[in-house]
Amino acid sequence: MEHSEDDDKALERIIAVRTREYRQAAGLSIGEMAQRVGISKAMLSKIENAQTACSLTTLSRLARGLDVPVTALFRGMDDEREAVFVPAGHGARIVRRGTRVGHEYAQLGALRGSHKRMEPLLVTLTESSEVFPLFQHAGTELIYMLEGVMVYGHGKSSYTMRAGDALQFDGEAPHGPEKLLALPIRFLAVTAFGDSPQH
Repeated sequence: MEHSEDDDKALERIIAVRTREYRQAAGLSIGEMAQRVGISKAMLSKIENAQTACSLTTLSRLARGLDVPVTALFRGMDDEREAVFVPAGHGARIVRRGTRVGHEYAQLGALRGSHKRMEPLLVTLTESSEVFPLFQHAGTELIYMLEGVMVYGHGKSSYTMRAGDALQFDGEAPHGPEKLLALPIRFLAVTAFGDSPQH
């Protein structure tokens, strides 16, 4: 597939939307967020208005400041109709809609301290999809199947998972669903992050 300038702009727009959504969900102003991330207010404003291309360092800082995996900032690259809805007193509800895609990620809350962080997600896949994003992130992930059957890939290995099956793995290797064999599919994905270096 050829790479075009439009792809770059689309990526900048997605990052802009994601950054603003996660910042608002965290209840931070642009000033507070910029201070937390370690970039200028003007730079953050440019990012949120898709007026600049982010370096990998800046993306990494943004993700760390928002306490989300870097991949969260690209969510919806294949589907710009994704939305993040945050009801009062609840965690972010990340809903993805597409012609062939019906994926829902409900964040069940996050435990964060000075050294520990945990991200539990309840993932519901109701429609088949030919292409899935591959995720890579720090920490250890545990997947526990609640319903349905899917083939889940981790690195070069594949696992057929049914209700009651559990898979624990290192999040640094590329991972994600490969095939959906019986819908609907529901699984709990819990990522535990180890001690984070003190800056």
